[in-house]
Formats: sequence, structure tokens, C-alpha cells
Amino acid sequence: MAFVLAGGRGSRLHELTNSRVKPAVYFGGKTRIIDFALSNAMNSGIRKIALATQYKAHSLIRHCQRGWNFFRDERNEFLDILPASQRYNEQTWYRGTVDAVAQNIDIIDSYDIDYIVILAGDHIYKMDYEMMIRQHVESRADVTVGCLTVDRGEASAFGCIAVDEKDRINSFMEKPKDPPGLPDNPEKTLVSMGIYVFSWAFLRERLLEDLEDENSSHDFGNDMIPEIVAQGTAQAHRFQNSCVRTRPDAPAYWRDVGTVDAFWKANIDLTDFNPELDLWDRNWPIWTYSELVPPAKFIHDEEDRRGSAVSSMISGGCIVSGTEIRESLLFTMCHTNSYASLHRVVALPYVQVARHARLKNVVINRGVHIPEGLVVGEDPEEDAKWFRVSPGGVTLITQRMLDRREAER
Repeated sequence: MAFVLAGGRGSRLHELTNSRVKPAVYFGGKTRIIDFALSNAMNSGIRKIALATQYKAHSLIRHCQRGWNFFRDERNEFLDILPASQRYNEQTWYRGTVDAVAQNIDIIDSYDIDYIVILAGDHIYKMDYEMMIRQHVESRADVTVGCLTVDRGEASAFGCIAVDEKDRINSFMEKPKDPPGLPDNPEKTLVSMGIYVFSWAFLRERLLEDLEDENSSHDFGNDMIPEIVAQGTAQAHRFQNSCVRTRPDAPAYWRDVGTVDAFWKANIDLTDFNPELDLWDRNWPIWTYSELVPPAKFIHDEEDRRGSAVSSMISGGCIVSGTEIRESLLFTMCHTNSYASLHRVVALPYVQVARHARLKNVVINRGVHIPEGLVVGEDPEEDAKWFRVSPGGVTLITQRMLDRREAER
């Protein structure tokens, strides 16, 4: 089975996670972040899935109920949603990633499984988990850890892994100043993806021990994995060996869209001529909930009032009315009006852009109404008075920010 951890807030996304948990944040025009982990599991042949939720989970739960309700119990398949429900005692919610699994031991026991894949629900990637599970079974390790290969100079921001020539893990270090190199390439380092494979019998014993450990932070990366590395056998699985690609020369795509800059860039990158993430691959589809909406519509064809989009992705239900759109991504049911221009804009669902607005390098939250004549992206100092401007120069706009601007002007 797959156990997906989807309770983290994602505070570095600021207002984008004020009303929804990070895995429920929109991505790619019509999907949400959680859809990638769930789609990877289903496409890998895993049809027993549990989803642990905690922070502001309503949007995530509603999305899964609407878009992931096709599993059939008579085929022994399911998606179980497991909100934090104080199962351990009346004062304790999920205290960490290990505790989120431990509090559901009795439920997992009822699934009658041999192996469990622990997944983070807040990353963008395409991976065949079957290959990692096969490696785990063949190596007879206590745990197999999914790993990214990154430049050694960038590895200090991650949990770093030192391995021998057979990729057996010798040590696990959280954000070390001097990351270890690989035996076959000293300039590269393996870092943890937050993906783990265990036999359920082995993990179950460790979970019960952790529940009784008052000194534990109840986290896989901080507690359980380093302990298994020190006392048992841990195997590294390299992501490039199971990454799903549609071109032989395609890179091993993985993104943590946990900041406004990273979120904006990963979405804008999809508008490239050959994007690194292939959402058009019908052999490895990203399943999601699709609203019943009409096709996108472009209207007006005058010199300064032409509905057009170049190097952009426009979702269903959008109306581009006399607006010039370039290198932008519009989610479902966005409506832009005449004489407006959007350049490198990520507009979440149900955004409306009034006439003569000029927007550049912007993320617009769901349901925002951009007023007539608003100019954003040309004067960073003016933008920062009313909106959130990221370190990379991306402006995040919410309705509350616009309402405050209108009240104070």
C-alpha cells in the first residue's frame, strides 16, 4: 500500500496556503500538487492508498472525494482519507510523520499488506514506485530510501545520504555543512526525497517503539531513518532509475514548489516549447478532478484589442476577451477583459482581470478580481506597498490585499 503524508501547511507559500494545505495547492492548469503522488501510486499498480491529513484539510478532502472516487472495494482497492483524529489520546494530534502512521496502525493492519510505501504528498514528479519496491525486496533491506542526485554544493539544504559502492546507506545527515560525495562521483550527493519502503511487519514494530519514546520528535528523517541506518540495513534508491520520462534525453524532473518563487517558476516552465515535465504523456497520466466547463474561448480581433495567447496554457472555461497573454498559465474559468496584458502570469481558478490591467511576473490567488487599470510588475516598490513581493521578484496577489489597497487609497 501507499501511505501519503499530506498534513503539512507549507507556510513558505504564505497566502496560498491560508485556506488550504500545501498538497491541495493548484498546479499545472487543472491539477493539484497531491495528484502527482496519488497518480504515481496508481500508475505503479498500487491500488491501496491512505492519505493522512491535518492542517486545513477541507479543500484537499473535497478534491479527493470528487476526483479520486473511482476505486472499487469489490476489486480490493481504495483511497482512505485519515484526518488527524486524536486516536492516541484526547490531547494529541499527529505529532510528526512517524506519528501520523503510528496512530493508524490498527487501520493499516486491516489492509492485510506485506509492504508499505511512505510518500510525501507535496512534490511534483513522475516516478514508478514498483522499481523501488522491487529493489527493496531484492536487497532485503530494513528500509529503502528514495534519493535525488544533486550537486554537492547545493546539498546542504537537504537531508544528505552517504552510501557505499552498492548504494547501501552508511550515514544520514540533516543539512550538513560538508555534504558527502558519491563513490562514483565526488561532486554529487544523494539527498532524501521523503519516500520510504518498509515491510509492514518491520515498520510496525518501530512505530510502537517510537510511540513510547518521549525523546523522539516522531519524524522519519530526524529519528527513525538515522536509527535504522545506525542499527540495521538501509538501501538508497536513485530517482533517476525510476523517474518516468517520455524522452531518453529528458532530465529526472522533481520539484519542491514550497516557495512562491518555486511555485511560479515550475508553472511558468510548463509553457516552454519542450517542458521538462510532460503533462501530455498518456502512458503515465496525472489523474485529477476535472470540472465540467466549456472549452477556452478567444474573442475580439482588433489592432489593440485582440484576444490572443502565445507560449501559454489556457484551461477550460477561460474567456480571453481582447487580452494579450504571453508565457502565462491560466487555470479553469479565468476571464480577462479588453486592453489588458498578462506576461508570465499564473492565475489560479476563477480569476477575473478587468480592462487595461497590466500584469507581469505575478501569481494570482483563486477567485481574485483584478480591478481596471491595475499595473503590477513594473514598479517593485509600489507593488510591495500592497502585495507580497518574493525575493525573486514575483508578486503574489490575493483579494484581501486588493481590498486593503482599495480602502487605503
